[in-house]
Amino acid sequence: MQILRTENLCKSYGSGDTRVDALKNANISVNKGEFVAVVGPSGSGKSTLLHLIGGVDKPTSGKVFVDDIDIYSLNEKQLAIFRRRKVGFVFQFYNLVPVLTAEENILLPILLDNKKPDKAYINELLDLLGLQDRKNHLPSELSGGQQQRVSIGRALAYKPSIILADEPTGNLDSKNSKEIIDLLKISVKRYNQTLMVITHDVDIASQADRIITIEDGIVSKDEVMAL
Repeated sequence: MQILRTENLCKSYGSGDTRVDALKNANISVNKGEFVAVVGPSGSGKSTLLHLIGGVDKPTSGKVFVDDIDIYSLNEKQLAIFRRRKVGFVFQFYNLVPVLTAEENILLPILLDNKKPDKAYINELLDLLGLQDRKNHLPSELSGGQQQRVSIGRALAYKPSIILADEPTGNLDSKNSKEIIDLLKISVKRYNQTLMVITHDVDIASQADRIITIEDGIVSKDEVMAL
């Protein structure tokens, strides 16, 4: 079942001689439950693609459909709600609120929506992420690996359709990197979610169901990995 598709997605910055085409006519589709790795050289347009899919940035032209909804036909308020409820973001830099505990950071998207958290589900997440004994700690009291686990919990808190991870292991050592990717894969399987990961790590990319390669703003390859 298709969860995401883009149609001739383009993003340009500047004009005239200073114009930069960061993404050119990107056409991709992703099915529910897939783990897709997005690879390519630095500056190739990987992060631009992820930001456009997640509604963080607006395309110059083209469309993004999530659950058959043209997300850029939404107004600003609707788009903000879409981002909170449908997309979970995991970044290289954890972007945690320093004055909130680990559990409060995880709950933040739900509380911003004035919704009541599903306590059983949040406890399940804390168990999955190995954070039960650290849930009352501030980010400054957590290791880098633990902080990234909190950011994953925050991304999963609303049971989003899609998880978008931009170099989620970029600041971690090899042991923590493996644990973070394993956690993302487990969560995708357990909650039937879709995962798109930008990575320069060949080992991480090789674990994906598909690898999309972007070069100079163009989707140059879209390969299904052998079982």
